[in-house]
Amino acid sequence: MTDRFAGIFPIVNTTFDEHGDLDVPSQLSLVNFLIDCGAHGIALFGNASEGYALSESEKAHLLPAIIKEVRGRIPVFVSTGHTGTRVAVELSKAAEAAGADGLMILPPYFLKPSAKDLVRYYTAISQVVSIPIMIQDAPLLTAVNIGAAQMAQMAREGRNVRYVKVEAPPTALKVTEVKDAAGDSLVIFGGLNGQFLIEELQRGARGTMPGSDMTDMFVRVWNLYEAGKLAEARAEFNQYLPLIRYELQPGLGVSTMKHNLKDGGIIKSAAVRPPTRALDSLGLEELQEIRRGLRLAALGAERNAGNHQSH
Repeated sequence: MTDRFAGIFPIVNTTFDEHGDLDVPSQLSLVNFLIDCGAHGIALFGNASEGYALSESEKAHLLPAIIKEVRGRIPVFVSTGHTGTRVAVELSKAAEAAGADGLMILPPYFLKPSAKDLVRYYTAISQVVSIPIMIQDAPLLTAVNIGAAQMAQMAREGRNVRYVKVEAPPTALKVTEVKDAAGDSLVIFGGLNGQFLIEELQRGARGTMPGSDMTDMFVRVWNLYEAGKLAEARAEFNQYLPLIRYELQPGLGVSTMKHNLKDGGIIKSAAVRPPTRALDSLGLEELQEIRRGLRLAALGAERNAGNHQSH
């Protein structure tokens, strides 16, 4: 099986104005910025998108606007998991109809599913769509553990279950387990803000899905790694570990990403929606210190042509 989708697929932060309402111009500015940074694809309504704080009508409003703005330049994955199988099926069909290139699907997590329930859930969605499905293995968020053997079974029974996003720490070990169990039937991406990107790639992952603010750095590391320049890839990556680590604070990472994007003029406001937490004044000082000297397009470092100041 070929990894038709591979590389750096940032989770697109959802942009709000100071009142907490959707800011569509900033959203489209951010999408163009990510494309300019060299993103190989994007993913919508994930955890870094505050997807948990968006209504279905808001998602239905944003999705076609973003698809239209992307104009097929890069693939778009959409998060369509739900606590109910029937709803997940309907959301997945709607996302495909709107133009999604792939689906990123959390397991149902309200009623803890059995192994059979999980397989039925992913298989039910696979039966009604024709685009690839990515299993999102995120037990820190869902408290649902998906074993490597289960994932391999899902790939066997669901013809469109073709990707997995591994966010179960230690992620590098889980990548190896999935690779051993599923072989080439599943393409593996990493998550958790790319903190173990290089180790995951060395164990067979073919991409990662970080937040939006460090996309150009992740693309540089990916390009170096793909060119066989491991030492250079690691040296580049290691400079950004303090910021990656800072953004992994539960509930604060999204605010950090948005402040970086706002300070670079890409989005208008760093507003987040409760219960997502905003950085306090000391947090903003810490962030300034951590990012000093980092070469990031989000912070105004040289980037490709494209006017991101207009919004």
